[in-house]
Amino acid sequence: MIKLYQYNPTFGLPNASPFCLKLETYLRMAGLPYETPRFAMREFSKAPKGKLPYIDDNGKIVADSTLIIDYLKATYGATYAPALDGWLNDEQHAIAQAFQRLFEENLYWAVVYTRWVEPRGWAITKAAFFPDLPIPLKWFVPELGRRGLIKAMHGHGIGRHAEAEIMEIGKRDITAVANFLADKPYFMGSQPCSFDATAYGFLANLVLAPIESPLKKHALQYPQLLAYCERMGKQYFG
Repeated sequence: MIKLYQYNPTFGLPNASPFCLKLETYLRMAGLPYETPRFAMREFSKAPKGKLPYIDDNGKIVADSTLIIDYLKATYGATYAPALDGWLNDEQHAIAQAFQRLFEENLYWAVVYTRWVEPRGWAITKAAFFPDLPIPLKWFVPELGRRGLIKAMHGHGIGRHAEAEIMEIGKRDITAVANFLADKPYFMGSQPCSFDATAYGFLANLVLAPIESPLKKHALQYPQLLAYCERMGKQYFG
């Protein structure tokens, strides 16, 4: 049985980490049996790359959502959902790869800004992510986490921009995603593929999370994005 180590459900979502939600969605799309240990968050210190999610597949530890999915495809692809990506042509694979980079390397950081930097978003994030910390941990652990992400944003480059510039970058990404999805039920056509796990993980964390921001407002101008999140959530999480 695959053991999935990830953050606890937050914001009314299966997971408030786009990367964790991406992986859990893929597991459900592929029909792979898994379990999330009751105290999975306590295993954070054992994460081989210092981040969640990671999996333990009968003693085989794999980290990073993309590398985990690659491992699952190589290990179980012939048994579970072999047709999930088999219908995609080379051009569709290339497009999916490009959009995955858009979500994970660019739009993600704009959304992080709305949660961890912008004061109103940070107040909601802090209350949701650190609800039970005892004193004195609650006095400094949230701020340490916040500083770490701000430093990561600066290293990435997006954190060097003004807030208005970051929001504009995110809006352009959202517009590109919405225009490509258009009226299709899934991103690559009439049936889902593994890229939809990525798209749902990131879009749900934008349009369904209770963080009001220019990015969310812009995304909700495209009804297909909300409809897509509702469709994927109903199909794979009930």
